[in-house]
Amino acid sequence: MIEETARETQIVEFKPLKDIGRLPLNETSELRFYVDEFKGYPFGSIRTFVKRDSYAGPTKAGVTLKGAVLDGVIATVEKLPKEPETTEDVELARFQKKPGVELVARVNIYRDTTGLDLREWVDDGDYKGWTKKGIRINYPDIVKTLGFLKEMRAFLAARSEPKKPAKAA
Repeated sequence: MIEETARETQIVEFKPLKDIGRLPLNETSELRFYVDEFKGYPFGSIRTFVKRDSYAGPTKAGVTLKGAVLDGVIATVEKLPKEPETTEDVELARFQKKPGVELVARVNIYRDTTGLDLREWVDDGDYKGWTKKGIRINYPDIVKTLGFLKEMRAFLAARSEPKKPAKAA
């Protein structure tokens, strides 16, 4: 006798501090722009979320943005023309996240479509190159993306940094 087991979908409940916006990528995935925090420190994030038979929730594909990196990405996106002017990959800017890790903004062509790629570049001695930590925004979604990024920055600016406990005298 063969027993069939029902496959259950693993759903990851995700509750950020603020859900800023979403851009559909295809029938089963979307980019989410949101603000969350880690150990009391708020940060902006753009991450791919999937809805599949076996899993629904965030993926590893994404980037975190805070402070000068977020400001730099906004300034870079603001300079982009309404229509892409290139037919090849063009690096726009690099922003240092920490020693050995940069966020690279570039316009790239993938499957005959133009998009904005935000991806981490690592140079830590053991490895030098692109990571999976990145996202691609279709060029027609640039205006919406800029609005989401500005809303993210405003929300982060309104939040105060965590207070450090006072040292005992």
